[in-house]
Amino acid sequence: MTREWIDYDEARPGGKARVAGTIKVLPSVASPALGNERDILVYLPPSYATANRTYPALYMHDGQNLFDPETSFAGEWAVDETLEALAEEGLEAIVVGIPNAGDRRLDEYGPFPDPALGGGRAADYLSFVIDTVKPLVDGTFRTTGERDRTGTIGSSMGGLVSLYAFFARPDVFGLAGAFSPSIGFGRGAMVRFLREAPRVSGRIYLDVGARERMSPLVHEARNILIEKGYRTGRDLLFVEEAAGGHDEASWGRRLPRALRFLLA
Repeated sequence: MTREWIDYDEARPGGKARVAGTIKVLPSVASPALGNERDILVYLPPSYATANRTYPALYMHDGQNLFDPETSFAGEWAVDETLEALAEEGLEAIVVGIPNAGDRRLDEYGPFPDPALGGGRAADYLSFVIDTVKPLVDGTFRTTGERDRTGTIGSSMGGLVSLYAFFARPDVFGLAGAFSPSIGFGRGAMVRFLREAPRVSGRIYLDVGARERMSPLVHEARNILIEKGYRTGRDLLFVEEAAGGHDEASWGRRLPRALRFLLA
C-alpha cells in the first residue's frame, strides 16, 4: 500500500499556525529493527514548489523539538523559521525530523552500552533511518541523494548519534552536526571510537556551551578530529558559546552558523 504524506495541519490540528513554511508528515512509520513506530516530519524549502531542482537532505533527531513548541520537550529549535530566513541567502535544504522514542531514546541514540543508562541500539536506529526512512524520503521528495549533500544533525544524545553516524555510515552521510554531544555516555567509549575510526571526507560541525559539564570531553573530541586531519574552518567548525546552555534555545541560536557551514 502506498504511504501518503499529509499536511502538518492535518496531522497536528491547528499546527499550521505554529510552524513556518511547508511541513509534511508520514504517520506511524514502523521500524523492523527497533520494533516500534513514529511519525516522520519533512520540512520543504520555500522554492520547492516552483523550482526544478534537487536539495540537500538533513536528517535531524529528536524531531518533536524542531518545529513546533507544542510538541517539544522544553522549547523548539525553530528549524523552520531558521531555514526560511536562510533561504533569502540562497541556502535551502530539506529537513527530515525523526522524533525520539521517549523512554527508549537513550537506547536508540547510544552507540555503546552505558551500565547506568542503557544504550547500544544506535546501529539499529541508524538502520531504521537509512533503510526505512531515507528511501521513503528520497522516493517522494527531490533530494540530491548524494552523500556530500546528506547530513545528520542532533543535540545531546542526538549529537552523539550524529557524530557516530558520520563515521559508522560514511557511505550515507557526508555532513554531521553535533550540538553539545553527550561524549561521556558509555564511559568514554565514544572517545575510543573516534580515535580508532578511519578519517572520512566530509564536513563536521561540533559545538558546546562553555558552562556545560561535558565541555572538556567535547574539546577532547575536537582535538581528536584535528589530529585526524580535519581542518578548522574548512571541514571542521568548532564553536564554544560562552553563554550556551544544554537546551533547545541554545542549539537553535547556534543553528544558523552550523547550517551556513554545512550547506556552503
